[in-house]
Amino acid sequence: MGRRWSAAAVLALGSVAFHPPQTSSATWSATTSSSATVRAASDWTVPTVAVRDPGSPLRNTVTITADAADADSSLASVVIEAQPSGGGTWTTLCTATGQPWSCSWDTRTVSDGGHLLRARATDSAGNAATSAVVSTAVANSLLVLLDNPGDPLRGNVPLSAHVYNAGILTLTTRIEYSVAGSDNWKTACSGLGSELTCTWSTGALTSQEYDLRAVAVVGTTTYASAVITDVLVDNTAPSVTLTDPGSPLRGTVTLAAAASDAHSGIATVVHQYAVTGSSTWLTACTATTSPWSCRFDTSTTADGSYGFRAVATDAAGNSTTSAVLAARSIDNTVSSVSVEDPGSYLAGVVTVGATANSTAGVASVRIQRAPSGTSTWTDLCTDTSATYSCSWDTRTETDGLYDLRALLVDGHGGTTISATVSGRRVDNSPLRGVDVQTVNGGASAGKPDAGDQLVLSYSTLVNPATITAGWTGSPLAVSLRLRDGGLLGLGGRGDTIDVLRSGSPVGLGSVLLGQEYVKSGKTVAFNATMTASTGTVGGVPATIITVTLGTVASGTGIRGGNPSTMVWTPSASATDISGTACATAPVTESGPLDRDY
Repeated sequence: MGRRWSAAAVLALGSVAFHPPQTSSATWSATTSSSATVRAASDWTVPTVAVRDPGSPLRNTVTITADAADADSSLASVVIEAQPSGGGTWTTLCTATGQPWSCSWDTRTVSDGGHLLRARATDSAGNAATSAVVSTAVANSLLVLLDNPGDPLRGNVPLSAHVYNAGILTLTTRIEYSVAGSDNWKTACSGLGSELTCTWSTGALTSQEYDLRAVAVVGTTTYASAVITDVLVDNTAPSVTLTDPGSPLRGTVTLAAAASDAHSGIATVVHQYAVTGSSTWLTACTATTSPWSCRFDTSTTADGSYGFRAVATDAAGNSTTSAVLAARSIDNTVSSVSVEDPGSYLAGVVTVGATANSTAGVASVRIQRAPSGTSTWTDLCTDTSATYSCSWDTRTETDGLYDLRALLVDGHGGTTISATVSGRRVDNSPLRGVDVQTVNGGASAGKPDAGDQLVLSYSTLVNPATITAGWTGSPLAVSLRLRDGGLLGLGGRGDTIDVLRSGSPVGLGSVLLGQEYVKSGKTVAFNATMTASTGTVGGVPATIITVTLGTVASGTGIRGGNPSTMVWTPSASATDISGTACATAPVTESGPLDRDY
């Protein structure tokens, strides 16, 4: 662990600059030589910045104002920018270096329609922050604007359209829809005047994506709004089948179901139970991710006969209730014991707990482990008081797979053995992943695009040649691949990225984004640059891999994801400088829940 790699042998970069996975943009520097030096700016607090809503619609010349502040140092500048709502380049309206942070915007220099506004504040230490986006409309001549109804949609959908600057003209306004990309428009609703509010009945439509627009007819002239593309209409209910939980049920059990949805994707599966003969269904637990399973503590329910069912609801709000599994018994009048799952990947000292109860009282609980698939059980500890747990120092074990179980001895001397938690991997490799982050450097927050970064941090130094052959850590042209989770059997929220070189994955593993960043069935590849730098993690020199996105190389269908927590599964092909393979334990993104990229 104390060995260092030289700049010549490892990075061949001499003095290199790197950015560790923090949100601040204050400068860091490091020198990779016989000793590593790290220096950081004293101000790591980013400014706060927000654009005031200027109202809508806007005409002629208007003032756009931002509010900005910094807790630790003075503000250097605030840049106010605009972009058409349909996408494009952010255009600088002004750069303000003092209060008030405002601009005069001649809206006649841009096209009528929806526009987005944002501000970027930078303090004197170099920390930068970008505000949330504010939406407005520019209307210097007759403008038709359709309010975005959201996505996905089902049933009766409220729609609204506005015609600005119509004056005293007599006009008819329509809202129209078309199967996405077909340009075959049909009327959803219509009315007289410049304001139209109506209900679009989607129940008879095929569940698929549609384009929407509004049109205004003045005499023989037709004016059309911008088209809102690829709006998903989903009136198709999901499918769900409950897995038999068995009988009798005791202690804390897993309730599971198989659920699928062809369009908007499953949002939740609610597991329910009811006393046999009753129609009053109660929630046992709710699953929000695949596999659709959750834990139910049966000891909170009176003993007796129950029916179980599962209710699956998709993202559009359609729901399906499974067939009922009747006459399943809950019986906690006898001893029950279960070992709590400590996780699939274990390292260092971990706590292994057990839940135990008995009508005769619990005399003791023994927690045991065995090499996976064997019957060679060894005690970890014996506990005589709740809560029952052991501290297991996995560093005393040989790396590999282990099974865990618990044995309850009740007050009458009877023994109850828990179900086995199987195949938990002990891996105390000194090289492992410690964090995964994304940095928004592109045009749109929460949407992958050029300038964004993926930052992977290891626990110690990595030999970059084991990530990809011949690599020294200097900037390397690669491809970042973003795939829909449905292509990988991970569901709609299982969108995944990995890094390729010459069409083959490099030894970084993969990152599960936990949300939908690309449309169903799509794959998008970005030109990218991969760089290795040296930082300090846990007080020791460590490798940080930064992948910077460039332009899209192939594919379409990028969309903005909701707040989520990324999970990086490193590859064992990466090794430290002594040849020790990297642990494959998944690494969960640190910090607050946010929109990645």
